[in-house]
Amino acid sequence: MSMIKTPEQIALMREAGRVVANTLAAVREAAGVGVTLRDLDALAAETIATAGATPAFLDYHPRWAAVPFPGVICTSVNDAVVHGIPDGYKLQDGDLLSVDCGAFLEGWCGDAAVSFIVGTPDPVDQALIDATDAALARGIEAARIGNKMGDLAYAIGGAARRAGYGLLADHGGHGIGRTMHAEPPVPNDGRPGRGIKLTDGLVIAIEPMLILGRKDDYYQDDDGWTLRSANGGRAAHSEHTVAITADGPLILTLP
Repeated sequence: MSMIKTPEQIALMREAGRVVANTLAAVREAAGVGVTLRDLDALAAETIATAGATPAFLDYHPRWAAVPFPGVICTSVNDAVVHGIPDGYKLQDGDLLSVDCGAFLEGWCGDAAVSFIVGTPDPVDQALIDATDAALARGIEAARIGNKMGDLAYAIGGAARRAGYGLLADHGGHGIGRTMHAEPPVPNDGRPGRGIKLTDGLVIAIEPMLILGRKDDYYQDDDGWTLRSANGGRAAHSEHTVAITADGPLILTLP
């Protein structure tokens, strides 16, 4: 399957992206002290279904996973970096919550993530989230025709590392379209001038995952999905689906 999408296909992906964006907004508004992760998952399921879409994560079963993913969204709390399973955990004041959401609409996928603090913010945690959002913004800005994937990767990771943050090892973004995870891989760290050339019609999910402290290491929970920082540091995750066009990068996962 070609990595390049037509303008008509990108327009369809924009509609899928809007479903994802609206779902994330609903979940963020509902997240509060005492709310369970399962409550948020149920809200996401309802929001996606009401839009006539289907969740991309539910029952997703890549080769490396022991079991299919059991939730509609990923809910990663504090030291959980990504792939957190929405369970009965009740959110507490000061929790750092990252929510990742994917949805299919008319056969096309959107994928995005947001991190925020529940209740009273800790300035250190807020700075981590701000740095992650800034890394995503730099990656999007570099998603331009003529640049190479290494330019985008360096834009994401260079400043984050200089600021003293870790980047989740062995994980990054991905191509996206008829499937959620497709070619090409989109690394969060790299050297400028290397990798494939970014071309008109390429659609990618850009997703920095930053960890407090300079360590990139992680471990996997017994649930077979949740990835936690090895140093116990809190983590943040920010993601958009982005089309590379002649007019510059086009974010497809905005409300």
